[in-house]
Amino acid sequence: MALPMNAQVNPSDVHAQARFNMIEQQVRPWNVLDEAVLELMGKIHREDFVPPEYANLAYMDIEVPLKSNAEECAAKGWHMLAPKIEARMLQDVKIQPTDRVLEIGTGSGYMAALLAAQAQEVVTLEIDPELAEMARENLLSAGVKNVEVKLADGATNSLAQGMFDVIMLSGSVAQVPEALFAQLNAGGRIAAIVGHMPVMRFTLVTKNGDNYEVKQPWDTAASRLVSFEEPSRFSF
Repeated sequence: MALPMNAQVNPSDVHAQARFNMIEQQVRPWNVLDEAVLELMGKIHREDFVPPEYANLAYMDIEVPLKSNAEECAAKGWHMLAPKIEARMLQDVKIQPTDRVLEIGTGSGYMAALLAAQAQEVVTLEIDPELAEMARENLLSAGVKNVEVKLADGATNSLAQGMFDVIMLSGSVAQVPEALFAQLNAGGRIAAIVGHMPVMRFTLVTKNGDNYEVKQPWDTAASRLVSFEEPSRFSF
């Protein structure tokens, strides 16, 4: 039945329906079947982590800009990852309740909130001061207490943060930075989107003793994390 023309729609109802549709139409079809991850995607309100002017885009299958100037965001990689990518990365990295997690590329704080719901502690690095402050405010408003947002360049300053069980790169890189390997505890995992447009690969590196197991189970594409090395794609 159609609503009367003067009817008021509760925004929370609209977002709740959009959240349900995101899970059922985007996330599940992308082989995200872990019930704990699906529950988190429903529990943590994505609309609270996007700029207000983009609230209507929060649950769309796109990378949402993180600042009002969409062209600048496109040039500098200031985007949230698409929901289905965030969910599948979270599923594949298998966060444990005792894990200490490092995230590089805080953005709005949404992925940090997802990680924090499963981990013991999250340290997240953001190179842009405005985004770092926005993430702090978003996480505080959401009641997330086990995340520390640091203003830092994850490409150069991550070694100062200590050792971790999981390192999550919330954006793409040309290759997994070798310096990050030294920060993994035994059994630790690095999760990153690696490669070049138009096709990149989700890459999961697991530390087994002195060896590293590398898996690349699915293809995708994502905005670049700034400041990471871009080696030449050509050899002579």
